[in-house]
Amino acid sequence: MNKFSTFSCFGLATGVAFLAAFVPTQAAEVKITWEEPESYSDVRPSNESRKRFRERTLKDLEEHIVELASDLPESQVLSMTVTNVDLAGQVWPSQFVGFGNGAGSDVRIIKRIDIPRMTFSYSLSNADGHVILSGDDVKLKDMDFMETNIRRNRTESLSYEKAMLNDWFADNFSTQVAQSK
Repeated sequence: MNKFSTFSCFGLATGVAFLAAFVPTQAAEVKITWEEPESYSDVRPSNESRKRFRERTLKDLEEHIVELASDLPESQVLSMTVTNVDLAGQVWPSQFVGFGNGAGSDVRIIKRIDIPRMTFSYSLSNADGHVILSGDDVKLKDMDFMETNIRRNRTESLSYEKAMLNDWFADNFSTQVAQSK
């Protein structure tokens, strides 16, 4: 039993050291405020409680934004206040779209006209608190989300919304990332 414990600890320590080698040495601090998420246009679940789906969705989006900000210098702070989220597609009762007799769960149907949208304000500040970039009432949308996302992983959760954020981030923060390298 002692051999196993020693091996497990050694393996864990090796794994942590290996992962630490690939963790970015710089990463901006990210502060996201989800303002009144209960009133967002469309964060509707297809088969779970609204609250649990909303929490999971916003957590997933926040983790993605933090991942995007990992290339920014660690001395910078990205603050965002999100005022609306409208996921791609619409949720319909399963019987309305030919999936059962009404006893089943709802279904999210993705059509070209139901584009992903997000409204927020943001600021990127340096270590002294000086605002480098900012935007008020940014209305982010991807009207071409189905065409540009063909090459991307559409099986990933929130792939359309994440692709939209990727494009926005690349358009707005590429200079800060380049300066940090």
